[in-house]
Amino acid sequence: MTSIAFLSSIPSSLPILPLKDNVLLPSIVTKLTVCQSESQLLLRNPSSYIVCVPLQPSNSLKESKSSYLGANVVETTSISTIDLSQLFHYGCVAQVLEYEKITSDQVVLKVKGVCRSRIRDICNMDGGMIYEALLEHHHENDNSQVQKDLQLEYEDLVIFQSLCRTYVSKMRLIGVSLHVTDQLHHIIESNHVSYVANLLLYLIDSSMKDKLHALEILDIKQRLHEIHHVVTRYLQSINTNPIYRENEMMFDHIRRKFYICKEMHSISVDNSNDENVQNSLKPSYKRQFNVSAEDDEEIASLVERLNNANLPEHATECVKRDLNRLRKLPMSSADSAILRTYLEYICDLPWSFTDKRMELQLSSVKSQLDADHFGIEHVKKRILEYLSVLKMKKDAKPPIICFAGPPGVGKTTLGKSIASALHRTFHRISLGGVRDEAEIRGHRRTYVGALPGLLIHGMRQCKVQNPVILLDEIDKLVTNSNQGDPAAALLEVLDPAQNSGFVDHFINIPYDLSQTLFIATANSLDTIPRPLLDRMEVIQLDGYTFNEKLHIAQTHLVPKQIEAHGMSFSGLKISEDVLLHIIEKYTRESGVRNLERLIANVCRYKCREYADLTEFGKEDQFDQKIYIQDLELILDSEPYDCDALDSEETPGIVTGLAYSGSGNGGILMIEANYTPGCGRLKLTGSLGDVIKESAEIAVSWVKANAYALKLTNSRKEDLFRDIDLHIHLPSGAIPKDGPSAGITIVTCLVSLMSGLPVPLTTAMTGEVTLRGQVRPVGGIKEKIISAHRMGIKRIVLPAANRRDVLKNIPVEIQNEMTFVYCKSIWDVVEIIFDQVNTRFEPRYTSSL
Repeated sequence: MTSIAFLSSIPSSLPILPLKDNVLLPSIVTKLTVCQSESQLLLRNPSSYIVCVPLQPSNSLKESKSSYLGANVVETTSISTIDLSQLFHYGCVAQVLEYEKITSDQVVLKVKGVCRSRIRDICNMDGGMIYEALLEHHHENDNSQVQKDLQLEYEDLVIFQSLCRTYVSKMRLIGVSLHVTDQLHHIIESNHVSYVANLLLYLIDSSMKDKLHALEILDIKQRLHEIHHVVTRYLQSINTNPIYRENEMMFDHIRRKFYICKEMHSISVDNSNDENVQNSLKPSYKRQFNVSAEDDEEIASLVERLNNANLPEHATECVKRDLNRLRKLPMSSADSAILRTYLEYICDLPWSFTDKRMELQLSSVKSQLDADHFGIEHVKKRILEYLSVLKMKKDAKPPIICFAGPPGVGKTTLGKSIASALHRTFHRISLGGVRDEAEIRGHRRTYVGALPGLLIHGMRQCKVQNPVILLDEIDKLVTNSNQGDPAAALLEVLDPAQNSGFVDHFINIPYDLSQTLFIATANSLDTIPRPLLDRMEVIQLDGYTFNEKLHIAQTHLVPKQIEAHGMSFSGLKISEDVLLHIIEKYTRESGVRNLERLIANVCRYKCREYADLTEFGKEDQFDQKIYIQDLELILDSEPYDCDALDSEETPGIVTGLAYSGSGNGGILMIEANYTPGCGRLKLTGSLGDVIKESAEIAVSWVKANAYALKLTNSRKEDLFRDIDLHIHLPSGAIPKDGPSAGITIVTCLVSLMSGLPVPLTTAMTGEVTLRGQVRPVGGIKEKIISAHRMGIKRIVLPAANRRDVLKNIPVEIQNEMTFVYCKSIWDVVEIIFDQVNTRFEPRYTSSL
């Protein structure tokens, strides 16, 4: 909007607000106090403009300084109590930005000076308390001659800008903080010289006469000349020679005056959107903190930050009390340091500011999640469901999500992707090894060196109230410490019904965490306390298949490592066959961390090869491809063999399936042998109580059904009367427990006693009861994926686990493997052993 068009939008007749001992100039934003009834009359017109007219000072007050109230607002007076002849013949049109009710009969108006206006006539509105003035407006830039004069008299402009820089330098010399003077320097350099001149008149606390003179001068060159003399006279009155100790009191007085004036008045020249301000005009009930004349530089700066923090009302009362305590304490005391730290945290915390909510496009979010992560469709589905709810209901409470799965499957990176898709700030808190409740809730301020907890510290770093906070490794919290239970402290944080009033011991003020999206990660759910687990929505992340690892390596890992090793220009390529060979022969993990290390080894090898050729000027001989036969030289010999058929099939050795606490699956070989003895059972391999009981049940079932299995000649013959059984599970250093090895141990004993081997490409898992029923077990997906990596072709499972296979196992694995489902141990025996050759009795003839 041009200056002329902007002036035409301002009414020529506006209500008058008299100013007592003060002057409002264009571009200056300040606060004015008026009575409640008068403010309602001033603002009842549809326009948000008023005219602020200063009172002409009496002879005794002509050289007085401008007055202000304790709350950093300019004092006004009711026009009904003054003589109209006292009004100055010029005023400043002001736009009301907001108003704040401070008492039952007093209101503070935040206004911005817009333009100078000459008063041509005054009339009464409806015979009431408010008078209107007929005005002639003069905008700062409405005359094209102004800019022409500025171009012709460029030296005047340079001289005034030099004066401004001298003023900033002088403020630095007397001890004004560098942060504040840098702000002032930026204002001087980036705003119109006329606006800067108006601001300087306030910062030096000039006299009423000087401001009235600046208000009535319409010619900008003459105005700059007059203000130049006022500022120069002020600067000459300040002696910055450090050898005069008596100057310290003067410096302190000037600094306090500067901070008070800076807090009272700011500069604003963005008039392009002024017509929108009246539409957003609404009452503001936030409380302000006052700068006292006794405050030093640090406290004055702290008060300014507190005023900008937009604290809620319940926090303002507490902070006011502590701010008054700080003013009474000497700077050298320990309490003073803690209070300053406390108030700085209060200033830096986001109390109301949140990220600008962008319009959520579910299609773009889905595309980003697909680009960042391969597979995990159930996780993406849950995130899109939450975004759909958020799109329909802006204040919907976010869920508390826990990603559980083995290491390296992308739990942490998935949290980053969710934050990126939501356009929110991401913050990670590592909970591994946290043993003190104060790490979550903070220390009380009575302790020396007290600090807030990890959550409040994270919110301070995020600077928004709605970040995505990742609680990493929540299953590794120390819960048996004598310093409190951090898991119990998290109960309030992770409860949507309670976290809107989270109280940190250091802040000691209820803080709203209800808009924060918490995402926890864990390798195992067994170590998480039940009440804490109940508050989270658990989403399982399983290990990757060969095809998934291949896709991740091609799209992410290989480009990342080539760029990290500076080989992007060389055209280095790792083919699909090479990657698949590395995956099958060199990795056995559920995630992709070790795969990334192996790819990095390949890149380093080729980087060394290229560097050697470069030294001899033979870069053209560099081979950009990697061959399978080169991998043994680069990565040493293959540690794993995917073909389980190479081992010899032996009676008494059966392949089982296992699930580790870290979320990984694996195969578990079970071996059995017998020696002469008296029927004793020996179990080895770091076995737990549950797996020992499974072995005893297996021995009882085989002994009871030995005749039906054609292992004895009569029903009363004891199969293990003259022998001792020894059952061993290899990798004895690794503890093993759980009921899922039941049918495997039964099959192992039948194989041993019958002399019939079990194919090593057949694996099994399931719990067996004393009556021979097969019960379902957990960890099916991890076990099957691990078996597929090991080259297993056939898997025997409980019939109740059929739904797990159909729902969770990738289609390509289902097509490459054979799944056999059983309801009783007799189903297992008939599947594993050929009943025609072994001549087992029908199952109904068995006992027990």
